[in-house]
Amino acid sequence: MRYTPKSELELRISKLQTVLKQNNIDGAMIIQNADLFYFAGTVQRSHLFIPAEGEPVLMVRRSFLRAVEESALDNIVQLANPREIITTLKTYGYGELKTIGFELDVLPVLQYRRYQKIFEAAEIIDVSSYVRAIRMIKSPYELELIKASSQMNQEVFSLIRNMLREGISELELAGQVEAAARKRGHHSMLRLRGFNQELCYGHLMSGNSLAIPSYFDGPTGGRGPDPSYPQSAGHKIIGKNEPIMVDYGFVLDGYIVDQTRIFCIGRLENHLVQAYAAACKIQAELKKSAEPGAVCSDLYSIAFKIAQESGFGKHFMGFPEQVSFVGHGVGLELDEPPVLAAGFKTPLAEGMVIAIEPKFVFPDGAVGIENTFVVTADGLETITNFDEDIIYV
Repeated sequence: MRYTPKSELELRISKLQTVLKQNNIDGAMIIQNADLFYFAGTVQRSHLFIPAEGEPVLMVRRSFLRAVEESALDNIVQLANPREIITTLKTYGYGELKTIGFELDVLPVLQYRRYQKIFEAAEIIDVSSYVRAIRMIKSPYELELIKASSQMNQEVFSLIRNMLREGISELELAGQVEAAARKRGHHSMLRLRGFNQELCYGHLMSGNSLAIPSYFDGPTGGRGPDPSYPQSAGHKIIGKNEPIMVDYGFVLDGYIVDQTRIFCIGRLENHLVQAYAAACKIQAELKKSAEPGAVCSDLYSIAFKIAQESGFGKHFMGFPEQVSFVGHGVGLELDEPPVLAAGFKTPLAEGMVIAIEPKFVFPDGAVGIENTFVVTADGLETITNFDEDIIYV
């Protein structure tokens, strides 16, 4: 069992406190699970108050015993009801709050109104952008965990060739791949911050299933098992000479890596082979250009230009509906910043972790490649190392 070291939590909290002071915010209340884990080392049902100056206070509703076991913070107290927050904070000397930050990007309106009543003397400020910016740069400790996750990813991908056979359904293949990941410690869930975005292991589809769009904010969708979960693997039977896309996120100790590979029983049609070559070219060019200081929107423009020049531009990142990004940050959540997208002006910085996923979608299938990279002082370091050719069975 791995617990986040106290020194790591203190470093993260210190970064947020610096931002709070710079913006004249008296403190921040962290309640969303991924952010709670990041700053407190636990996702037990809690309110974590981080003052601009002083020691944080973790107020736990359930389970207090587990929070004490899992978190290295010093001030952990039991909280029977949120109405006791003010009284609890006063005992630690935090009674006169003029401003308080919340993660308003994920806080439901009903909850927000309740906090307005609790903190009626304070102005509520949105600190979600500050929190996400801090989380965007990974520490050496986090990079160690992300690289450990990638090891499991490589093991599982190496097994897929032997699982494939003509006549197997997408769901059966997905079950075998996911069982192999689960045996190796996969959480079976990928955290997403976007509203109404949800994902289990990722997307696994074949042939024309790859062309079925869905509500999911990505280039591929898939029919899914039924309309209640209309994405990823469905009941389609996998046949010969069609692309089989395995686009899975792997997670250990909370940290995600994202990877896509294309498998095929037989041979792919020429247009799919050519599009796959274009996807690999995009990845190679972005790897050359994506160094510290490179602007995310400029990197997307490079990808878009290559896609247009390939002759498959209208199929780039979806068809007939396209998404306007070619990469995204990963960490505790699958949809972290930075985003390699049109209009996203953030420059890359050392310590960011990004997944680059150029894909082309056609009526008879989709092809593409995805790897997770760490931004280093010298450029991108690949951490999802696996055969990058189309894998024929």
